[in-house]
Amino acid sequence: MKEPDASANPPVDGTELIRFEQVTKRFGANTILDRLDFSVNSGKHVTLIGPSGSGKTTILRLLMTLLKPDEGTITVAGEKLFPAPEKQIREVRKGIGMVFQQFNLFPNMSVLRNITEAPVTVLGLSKDEAEARARELLEMVGLADKCDARPTQLSGGQQQRVAIARALAMRPQVLLLDEVTSALDPELVAGVLDVLRDIARSTDITMLCVTHEMNFARDISDQVLMFDSGRVIESGSPEKMFNDPENDRTREFLSAVL
Repeated sequence: MKEPDASANPPVDGTELIRFEQVTKRFGANTILDRLDFSVNSGKHVTLIGPSGSGKTTILRLLMTLLKPDEGTITVAGEKLFPAPEKQIREVRKGIGMVFQQFNLFPNMSVLRNITEAPVTVLGLSKDEAEARARELLEMVGLADKCDARPTQLSGGQQQRVAIARALAMRPQVLLLDEVTSALDPELVAGVLDVLRDIARSTDITMLCVTHEMNFARDISDQVLMFDSGRVIESGSPEKMFNDPENDRTREFLSAVL
């Protein structure tokens, strides 16, 4: 597998890239995020763990502007994402890429066009430049021979690797990963996680990951955050969180999933 071109990713200076301040999100009578404060520094790989319904995916959907917070502020690279004018939201959003549980590929487009469509239409890249970048990324994820295939001709694992390449084609400052292996057959999970390990190891891209794959979280994370009832109840290095958690709820959760 070819190493990614690290020079294509944003420089890392260790400064704060993402900040949530007193963010609250409700769905009807349910408070999903409860005055949440947390931040992610540039170049770091942060994994969110916790029970289903604890608010982890809601964080990613807020960053993707698929949802809006009811209260609080969200800042990315020093620019407000919420609250902000629509034009500013769209501009900030360009620096955020996401890989979803479901692959969300366009079935009527080739693999190559799935990857080049947004760089051409959103970033204004030339078709040649976008295709060169797409071919490089497909080689990186082990699918260099699938440029002309349709998504329906690929396995679930291959489709998810195309989705990873598509997200990286936008050269995002931060890559959001939302349970990216949960829709895959078990034998396909390892290949996708290996691609993500390569990206984490060989590029400077900031990663914010929601996963139940605890060995993967241990491998790639600089920091692990335990969520429960819409708040961070504990955070620390993978070694600390998986070997010696302090919070009873964290210990209870990890004993159930490990």
